[in-house]
Amino acid sequence: MPDAEPQDKVAPDETVGRFVEQLTAEEKMLVILKVELYEGNWASMMEDLRNRLGGRPHIFKLADRITEDIDRIEKLQSFEQSHQVDLSNYVKSE
Repeated sequence: MPDAEPQDKVAPDETVGRFVEQLTAEEKMLVILKVELYEGNWASMMEDLRNRLGGRPHIFKLADRITEDIDRIEKLQSFEQSHQVDLSNYVKSE
């Protein structure tokens, strides 16, 4: 009987693999930051960004970036929920 592969060695299914391959550099960075700064919690990251966005004064360009990051996070979070995966298992810092 062949040895079973450890769960952390199981290849991602095709849907997750294709999704991860199509992530932009900004989206990959958000996945990494979710783990490194927010203990893997999208909600904490979103709350922090929205709090920063709502604060005054702020730099207009930064506000645009935060809004774009919020949109990116919503996309990533939605994919994770619908496919029951944690993208941080597939996206690593380089």
